Amino acid sequence: MAKPIVAIVGRPNVGKSTLFNVLANERISIVEDTPGVTRDRLYATSEWLDREFVIIDTGGIEIANTDKIAVSIREQAQIAIREADVILFVCDARTGITDEDSEVAKLLRKSKKPIVLAINKADSFKQEMEIFEFYNLGLGEPIPISAANHLGLGDMLDSLMDKVQQTVPQLNDDDEDEIKVALIGRPNVGKSSIFNALVGEERSIVSDQAGTTRDAIDTPVVKDGQRYLFIDTAGMRRKGKIEELIEKYSIVRSLRAVDRSDVVLMVIDAVEGVTEQDKKIVGYAHEAGKGIVLVVNKWDLYKKDTSSTLRYTEELRKEMVFLQYAPIVYVSAVTMQRIHRLPEVIKYVAEQNAMRISTSVINQIIEDACAVNPPPTDKGRQLKIYFVTQVKIKPPTFVLFVNNPEIMHFSYQRYLENKLRESFGFEGTPIQMIIRAKNEEEE
Repeated sequence: MAKPIVAIVGRPNVGKSTLFNVLANERISIVEDTPGVTRDRLYATSEWLDREFVIIDTGGIEIANTDKIAVSIREQAQIAIREADVILFVCDARTGITDEDSEVAKLLRKSKKPIVLAINKADSFKQEMEIFEFYNLGLGEPIPISAANHLGLGDMLDSLMDKVQQTVPQLNDDDEDEIKVALIGRPNVGKSSIFNALVGEERSIVSDQAGTTRDAIDTPVVKDGQRYLFIDTAGMRRKGKIEELIEKYSIVRSLRAVDRSDVVLMVIDAVEGVTEQDKKIVGYAHEAGKGIVLVVNKWDLYKKDTSSTLRYTEELRKEMVFLQYAPIVYVSAVTMQRIHRLPEVIKYVAEQNAMRISTSVINQIIEDACAVNPPPTDKGRQLKIYFVTQVKIKPPTFVLFVNNPEIMHFSYQRYLENKLRESFGFEGTPIQMIIRAKNEEEE
């Protein structure tokens, strides 16, 4: 199910990035006391009342400023507003309503999107009392908050979830028999050509001009008795190219497509190789627990020798070290080389992502792994693994009950994960492990 998208907007220096970091629970944005320091919109996943949502941080909107960067920031914020399900409009309690606030409010009213009005830096009772002037913006009740001091955030998030609930119904449209497949990647890597080859008709516009796919397109297809839903997405452009901001920020559409999918096809240009933008979006898919296939397109254009595929695979594994489990398929959308293999690989990865293992079998594998390579010790105390059980699929998620979770070293957890992969495959899917304490008295 796709997560709702919440865009944080406002004029410069009202504390949007600080609020973003609090909601994201980590320092992602650069926070400086300088207007306009947030150059690019950034995203993170947050959660409130058991509902996950994606937050987007935008640069400060300066309506009157005609400077090139200010104009581009304004445009990217407008894209954020258009893409978002709910807007979180942030103002500054200390300065009161400014002309810029009024102009941004006008822009937001035109969008017809649900809006939550948060008045930041309301650190004192006096400032809380002064927030009533913000009713004049005509955007409903202003909510006093302090992002820096974590004040009033519960009320703000409650209001946000109310708007999300009204705007994005929590529908669960999972169809067990249908495999949802998202094609992601930067513009001009050939996603639309692969999409058309898979669905068997010209549904996406194919052009040499980067970014001709503007919106996600859903196409149901039946191949060899298996139902697929292919989701084509707008491509992503590399950083620094701000001429077409709609491409630069189409990453949001890709996040939506990833959320809705079972399996993600990460399309990479064989000639250009992997970029940071590729790692970002496929990293999101990895964290979301989706099945992943790396599709290296334009393989017909790559200068090859007898060891090209092996060498390219090694380089790809080095670049995307967190995706050692993902199968790699080398294709050409132009010559149709190996395109026919993709449905078979997608089906296999979807099955691996939804695999369930019986508790007795898992515990035997973990017991054998511990016998070969004993668990780590810390200050004379050895880690004991009492019991392991699989608690969910998509992705396969295991809970390990141990005597002390702090002794579980990351490298030993990785060793156990590799043992599970050796025994059961789990090819193309991340595995999640949750380490829980179990009192020895309970034994």
